[in-house]
Amino acid sequence: MDAIKAVEAAQAKENVDEFRIGDTVKVHFRIVEGKSERTQIYEGLVIARNNAGVRQTVTVRKLSYGVGVERIFPVHSPRVQRIEVVRRGRVRRAKLYYIRNRVGKRAKVAELIKRKQR
Repeated sequence: MDAIKAVEAAQAKENVDEFRIGDTVKVHFRIVEGKSERTQIYEGLVIARNNAGVRQTVTVRKLSYGVGVERIFPVHSPRVQRIEVVRRGRVRRAKLYYIRNRVGKRAKVAELIKRKQR
């Protein structure tokens, strides 16, 4: 088991941005089309996060032309360049699967407002 953990530690990214469930994030994802590469930005709400070391994944949901689209990104993948937090969300659940059934204003997550340290 130590050999597996050593390989996983070598593949893990060090500077994974701190994001939580309910945050709105921009995932910078590298796409290969033929011989060319480009970076596609996927912006949406984090509805689930599966923590399993280097196999950690995050599910991001967005609305595209009125249709809900979900995509699962491996956090430590070399194709994911970075995950940038746009807005913090205030939620009380570990998984936000109930957002799938909500439409309009009910599908929004309240913004987390932190107080300044004195």
